[in-house]
Amino acid sequence: MTTTMRAAVVPALGARLEIRDLPKPVPGPGQVLVRMETCGICHTDIHAARGDWPVKPQPPFVPGHEGVGIVEEVGHGDAVRRPDDRVSIAWLGSACGRCRYCVSGHETLCEAQQNSGYSTDGGWAEYALADERFAVPVPSIVSPVDAAPLTCAGVTTFAAVKNAHVSPGERVGVFGVGGLGHLAIQYALISGAIVVGVDVEDAKLALATELGADVVVDARDDDPVEAIRDLGGLDVAIALATSSESFEQAFRALRRGGRLICVALPADGTMQLPIFDTVLGGLSVIGSIVGTRADLADVFDLHAAGRTRVIARTRKLDEINEAIDDVLAGRVPARLVLEF
Repeated sequence: MTTTMRAAVVPALGARLEIRDLPKPVPGPGQVLVRMETCGICHTDIHAARGDWPVKPQPPFVPGHEGVGIVEEVGHGDAVRRPDDRVSIAWLGSACGRCRYCVSGHETLCEAQQNSGYSTDGGWAEYALADERFAVPVPSIVSPVDAAPLTCAGVTTFAAVKNAHVSPGERVGVFGVGGLGHLAIQYALISGAIVVGVDVEDAKLALATELGADVVVDARDDDPVEAIRDLGGLDVAIALATSSESFEQAFRALRRGGRLICVALPADGTMQLPIFDTVLGGLSVIGSIVGTRADLADVFDLHAAGRTRVIARTRKLDEINEAIDDVLAGRVPARLVLEF
């Protein structure tokens, strides 16, 4: 039996990743060892590798939080998961299960949480450890390539639409039609919304239309906000582009009573909002961070029922740096997935 594995490692924040041979992990109590089949490449992984955010991961580490694979070994003690189960490894690697957030169904707010590919090694490797409580089963009908983006991009946008309390007939704008946005459009449509897709690339605007968006708006126009206001404004704006300017455009496109759902995390991380317009317009600004294990199970079930499509292309582990370059250059239609 092999005792080593290949992994993409961040040797130093901001450095190119290195493919290294590492010891194959051994699961402890409450853990499972997962033989990875796929793992998506999320912009959060790139932020992690660069150390873009205030709380920085400690190199060397292995990114990856859209992992899907087969349980190969279970740690000692009572186990929920069994060998040969297909499971996912999501951003929420674990939570305490005892705090006010965990016990009230808001485990994604747990202050003791561990995050895959950030505070613990993630899925850009041939094997990864997972807390078995948070290794959500993947239905056999859902392919590993589809399941990987659903594990983060899917559950994140599903939760965003859910947190927006979208009602049938409301107008929802999706700002940024990429790995997250192409799924956000679909969840908004499932909720009965009239959907507006907003982006700066022709291919992504075409993708929004293909997926059912009722209207698309090219944000390269002088003022895309005016184009949206001409439609009557938005009840909900979901901000998915890593641009503070896009967040402010999304806010200005709201009509009275509207809700801005903040999801993306731009590196500069600032946004200016007018207090007068916010108060008089009864506007809400809501932060939405990934989703719970129950949300992820719902995301898999919706996909298994044929209600969503995943647009993804696959790459090999050795191509990780080139894949990151493609994501940053906008050469990816939606999601890239490492296939092992």
